[in-house]
Amino acid sequence: MVETDTPRTEESPDRTKRVAALWATAVAVPVTLLVGVLAFATIKPDNPEKEEAAPVAIPSTPVVMDAPQLPERASTVCLAVTSQLPAAIRDLPARRVSAGHEQNAAYGEPAITLTCGVPQPETCKVPNDSTPGCVPMDTELLIMNNVCWYAKTATEGAVFTTMDREIPVRVTVPESYENPAQWANEFSDTVVKTVKSKETTDMPAGCDRNS
Repeated sequence: MVETDTPRTEESPDRTKRVAALWATAVAVPVTLLVGVLAFATIKPDNPEKEEAAPVAIPSTPVVMDAPQLPERASTVCLAVTSQLPAAIRDLPARRVSAGHEQNAAYGEPAITLTCGVPQPETCKVPNDSTPGCVPMDTELLIMNNVCWYAKTATEGAVFTTMDREIPVRVTVPESYENPAQWANEFSDTVVKTVKSKETTDMPAGCDRNS
């Protein structure tokens, strides 16, 4: 007897399942694409140019700074300092100062300023010393690029003064700048090149390195 294949009644449900799966896939793909497009549109800014910070306008007016009369040695050293300063620090261009260009410098807006020939901060003689303006004995001084800096907070921002140089140099960084010590350190190399270190016997205890 020759057997002939007869259609299986089970194939009808299988075919129905396959067709349903194809329709589900056909619907799912456009939905997935639509979700991706919507997500991309949400992440992508409407105008990329608006995301870029606009450059800060630098006023043409000079930065107001004091310029007290300096002793001869300090005047000579400070002129060497200011003459060796860069035309810009990072993206901040140098600005004119109202007085004492041979001892003062300024950069950017708000202005980061440098003043040479300032009074030397004195280390307090004993713990809990109440002498006005003295540097507490437990203050951690900052050694940055072979310059020893004393940092304090003032109304004008963070103030950094050299503690290991024969002629003190002060840098003031307005509070709007992040990481103020790194900004002050931009001047360390110039200080090393132009201002001699103090004698070892005059070096504050926290300044354990000198150039």
